[in-house]
Amino acid sequence: MRYSVTLTADAADDFRRLDGSLKQPVAKQLKKLETSPLLGEHLGNKADLDLTGYYKLYVARENIRIVYRIIEQEVTVEVVAIGKREDPAVYRTSLKRIR
Repeated sequence: MRYSVTLTADAADDFRRLDGSLKQPVAKQLKKLETSPLLGEHLGNKADLDLTGYYKLYVARENIRIVYRIIEQEVTVEVVAIGKREDPAVYRTSLKRIR
């Protein structure tokens, strides 16, 4: 089954702000999610950041994280954030966006 991969408006902004050399590898991973939505790792509740039901997917030697969820009834993968892996900031940003 093929899933539709959508980016929230904020995630689309995240993608546009990426360095040009990172856009292609991120786009490749997003394309993979169309046929393999479970490619990423489950996120849970860590350090008071409850992202249960969301997944993380690493890109570019694990320098970039993609945070997304799977909406089975719509056969959709919804990307909520794309950000650097330097610290858990992308998780905090994700949490703010989904609340």
